[in-house]
Amino acid sequence: MASLLKKPLKLALVQLATGADKAANLARARSRVLEASKSGANLIVLPECFNSPYGCQYFPSYAETLLPHPPSKTDSPSYHALSALAAESKAYLLGGSIPEYVPSTKKYYNTSLFFSPKGDLLATHRKVHLFDIDIPGKITFRESDVLSPGNKVTLVELPEYGKIALAICYDIRFPELATIAARKGCFLLLYPGAFNLTTGALHWELQARARAMDNQVYVGLCSPARDMEASYNAWGHSMVVDPNAKVLCEAGEKEEVVYAELKGEAIEETRKGIPIYTQRRFDVYPDVSKGDIKFDE
Repeated sequence: MASLLKKPLKLALVQLATGADKAANLARARSRVLEASKSGANLIVLPECFNSPYGCQYFPSYAETLLPHPPSKTDSPSYHALSALAAESKAYLLGGSIPEYVPSTKKYYNTSLFFSPKGDLLATHRKVHLFDIDIPGKITFRESDVLSPGNKVTLVELPEYGKIALAICYDIRFPELATIAARKGCFLLLYPGAFNLTTGALHWELQARARAMDNQVYVGLCSPARDMEASYNAWGHSMVVDPNAKVLCEAGEKEEVVYAELKGEAIEETRKGIPIYTQRRFDVYPDVSKGDIKFDE
C-alpha cells in the first residue's frame, strides 16, 4: 500500500493569545508563525478566530469580505496578511478561522483559509456544524444566532506530502466528516477550535484521540490561548495525536507553539497492526464516504 504521507512533515500549532485589536492579533500571529518556520515547520496552524475575540457579539464587527476572490486589502486585511505570511515563512499555513461576511446574502460564516508556501489560497472551509449548546449551570452558546453553516467537506492536496482535511472546532464532534476524509486518503485532520472550560475539560483530548483512533490518521487541534479576562475562556491545550491515538505534543493554557513530526510509517504500522480498513462490513452498514457528498477540493 502506498503511504498516505509521502515524506516526513513537521507540524506546528500556534496557540495564540488574541485580544480586541485586530491589527495587533495579526502582528502577533506573524511573529509566532515566523518563529515556527525558523524551527523547521512545514505546516503551521493558527487557532479558531485568531484575528478577533471569540463570541457572537464580535463576529459582525470583525467580519471580512472574502468574495469575490481575491478580496481587496480593505475588504480582508487578514486574507492578505496570511497570504504574505505563508510566502514569507515558506510553509503551508492554515489561518485558523476568521469571521466572514457575504454582502450579497447578508450572511456571516466562520471560515478557514489555507495557503501554500507561495502565498496562494488552496482551500476555504466554512464551519459546517454551528456551536449551539446549553449545559445547565455551565454554558449556553448559540453561534446560529449570527452565523450560517458551511456545506462542504474540505480536502486539500499538498503535492509533496499528501492529502489533509480541514474542519473547525464543533465539526470534530461529528465523526462522519473525519471518516469521509480518512477514507478519501487524508493522512491528517486539522481542527482549529475554541473549546471552553466546560467542554474542553470533558471532551477536548477525548475527541482528538477518538478521531485519530477511529480513522488511524494524525489529528491536530489548535486552540487560542486561555484568557480569563475575556468574555469567552478558551480551553487551550492545543495538541497533535498520532494514528494510534497517542498524544505527541500538548500545549498548556498560555500562548506557545507546539510541534510534532509526522511520518507515513506510523499510519502504515497502525493499520497493519489493527487492520480495520480491511475488516469493515459494508454488507451490514453503509460506507459514509460513498454517495452524495459535497466536497471542496
